[in-house]
Amino acid sequence: MTRYRIVIEYDGRPFAGWQRQNNVTSVQGSIEAALFAITGEKIAVHGAGRTDAGVHASGQVGHFDMAKPFTPFRLIEAINGLLRPLPIAIVDCMEAPGFHARFDCVARSYRYHIINRRAPLTFQAGLAWRVPALLDAEAMHAAAQLLVGTHDFTTFRSIRCQSATPVKSVTRLTVTRHGEDIIIEADARSFLHHQVRSMTGCLKLVGQGRWSADDLSTALAARNRSALGLNAPPDGLTFVKAHYDRNNAPNFRNGSLTG
Repeated sequence: MTRYRIVIEYDGRPFAGWQRQNNVTSVQGSIEAALFAITGEKIAVHGAGRTDAGVHASGQVGHFDMAKPFTPFRLIEAINGLLRPLPIAIVDCMEAPGFHARFDCVARSYRYHIINRRAPLTFQAGLAWRVPALLDAEAMHAAAQLLVGTHDFTTFRSIRCQSATPVKSVTRLTVTRHGEDIIIEADARSFLHHQVRSMTGCLKLVGQGRWSADDLSTALAARNRSALGLNAPPDGLTFVKAHYDRNNAPNFRNGSLTG
């Protein structure tokens, strides 16, 4: 039995999310179906994180165990061939004895893309959140720093969240403007269900001047989902990177490790 570690890229729009579910198309289920077609084995693919319906990934990491021998190159080619035309690609693969995509992950990075313009989106529709009203990115960034650190994020937690605790440690939350593009980047060991989208929605209210930094702080302190100002849509959210300790794991070519 060989354990393989893979890096996965996908456009989340056609999927009900990462997690395998009955009677709907998921990223995990699609990869497992491809592996079954290749090997005849029922193989479970484990991911570094679960993305919600419509959320994208450029650096999702997974692992699985397979009895049939394959070189990583042949395995990538076979899986990608069977995944077409679904917008999923295995972009890296290696043998990784003892590796666990979820439990060995020391941090996760997400990016949220807002396009701040009045004109409708064309080829970026579904890949970014269009906000017509002018946003103050500097005010958004300043307010975002109130969310950095270890807090009870119940206000920013979906009622469907299965995490054992609402306390999470956000190590980085930045907001930068590049022309009409506003990029929000968030790092933490782990996030609650909808946490990044909920933080983004409230920061958008700050950028519009509808909320102050104090309002954001009050919402955090409330520890109550009813205090949430806005939950951003999934369109602009991408799981960018899963980080692993270099001392315990060999490097991926695409740099999905810390350092």
